[in-house]
Amino acid sequence: MYDYALVHVVYTIPLAIALSIILGPLLTRRDIYKICFLQLVAVTYTIPWDSYLIRTRIWTYPQDVIIGPTLFDIPAEEVFFFSIQTYITTCLQILLSKPVLTAIHLHNEADLLDPTSKSLPIWKRAGQLVFGLGSVIPILLRESNNEGHYMRLILIWACPVMLMLWSFAYQLLLTLPWTTTWLPIAAPTLYLWIVDTLALRRGTWSIESGTKLGIQVWPHLELEEAVFFLLTNALVVWGATAFDNAVAILDSFPSRFPMVPGIPPPTTMFKALFLATSKYETRRLQGLRNALMVLAKKSRSFYLASGVFAGRLRIDLILLYAFCRVADDLIDDAPSAAEASKWVQHFTNFLDIAYSPKRDEKRLQQALDPFPPEAQSILLFLPTDKLPSGPLYSLLDGFRIDQKFFDAESREHPPIKTFADLERYASCVAGTVGELCLNLVYYHDPDQGASTETKRRCLAAGAKMGRALQYVNIVRDVKTDADAGRCYIPSEWLEKSTQRSAETRAEQIPHPRKRILDLAFAIYANNRDAIEALPYYARGGIRVAVESYMEIGRVMRERMRQGRPLEFAGGGKKGRSSVPKSRRIWVGWKTMMGRRGAV
Repeated sequence: MYDYALVHVVYTIPLAIALSIILGPLLTRRDIYKICFLQLVAVTYTIPWDSYLIRTRIWTYPQDVIIGPTLFDIPAEEVFFFSIQTYITTCLQILLSKPVLTAIHLHNEADLLDPTSKSLPIWKRAGQLVFGLGSVIPILLRESNNEGHYMRLILIWACPVMLMLWSFAYQLLLTLPWTTTWLPIAAPTLYLWIVDTLALRRGTWSIESGTKLGIQVWPHLELEEAVFFLLTNALVVWGATAFDNAVAILDSFPSRFPMVPGIPPPTTMFKALFLATSKYETRRLQGLRNALMVLAKKSRSFYLASGVFAGRLRIDLILLYAFCRVADDLIDDAPSAAEASKWVQHFTNFLDIAYSPKRDEKRLQQALDPFPPEAQSILLFLPTDKLPSGPLYSLLDGFRIDQKFFDAESREHPPIKTFADLERYASCVAGTVGELCLNLVYYHDPDQGASTETKRRCLAAGAKMGRALQYVNIVRDVKTDADAGRCYIPSEWLEKSTQRSAETRAEQIPHPRKRILDLAFAIYANNRDAIEALPYYARGGIRVAVESYMEIGRVMRERMRQGRPLEFAGGGKKGRSSVPKSRRIWVGWKTMMGRRGAV
């Protein structure tokens, strides 16, 4: 009795609940919009086709396996199947797509310097030909043998939509990682093949023998059913990818789409999809690719956290953080103090022009000329129109403090002599970044509901939290900093217990390291509640960014308690503590669930 309902109770509903629990903390408004939009399209498009199959008795259901209510002759359980399959597959696609910045997979096909763009039009036309033939040939063969009737109806129903979706989203379908395109098709398909096999064997539903080819993929799984579930999951994933394609175009090109609502209407999304690829801004796309590459190599914690943000906020945060990393690397890796000073001056000139009321493209390009091409592409799109200039200039002040370590007088007059020196340095190089990030959060807030006082309080807390994260960074990097001739632990803390050489300090300062780490956790404890006052849409991402970095501090605390050296934790780079990727993911998910780490 009621076998069809039991299929849902045992196989589909538990899976949907599990995916909802895993994905729930990561869902954005646009994700919910995508789920609802695809649900509406899938159910309304499938009902007429499925109703025809049942009325012509291609599909049949014994009366005792269904509860009874029908919609256009379709059992309620079947209508629910349309909905829950779409939900499961869409949730999986969203979950697997979170780490990916879709925008970097857009390509201007008129750009002859982009090797990827050369093959895309060929694959586009090939796909259109295949799905075009799949739409037409079954119609031409409709009078042929009845045994292929069900397969022809599947192709007539699916191929026209696949042709449309391929035409819209072929770039992403060809260039996105397979884990975001083919895996969310393959995994639900295999699962539903198993469910379908069990249902066909039990007689929960059946296909009339005169309408099927009689070929089985394995015992009890008809070829038509295997193709049906493969194509339905492909339709859902391709629909979700086309949705992502439209959103990526809207978010990536503010010059063409100046104002994009948090939930763009279908008309706006179709306008984006119909934008010719030759009008994609190549330099901006390349800048985003370079920025994300910098983060992937230089800041794994922020790279992980960036996947929790969405829309233009995510893009601007990536560009901002990449700017900071590029500046740090060019100045830090300079072969001499004089060369480092030149880089600081180049960055100062760039900011002077970028924030000048007389800014023009020629002067800006002149300011960018001294930088490597990859750095130019990042600096060019730094969102200076959304950021105050003060923190960026303060960031350069922090780099000037770094340079003093290479002055001849640094042994007698170290740059970080007192705790006040350390506090000022951390404020310059990290407190500024926290403040800048929150400025972007408030600029992109879709609700714009925060009061001036709340903004002021959160910006101040963000600057303090940035300082705390820098303290963690300093404790982690004592060995590598010492190898480079720098020590950020105040020298007045060391004068009575250690020699003055950086190498000796690195070996003999466990207590000062613990002292700085305790300061970091004290600042973190006093300011983490301010995160809850941030706009809801960005709150989770900020939590993940903070907690994933503080987890490095927790790793070091564990090792301090155990009397183990802080270096090499988690298999990180030589001389650095690190957190394994699995632990970072767990911390991120736990944080999004609202469970913060211990102080």
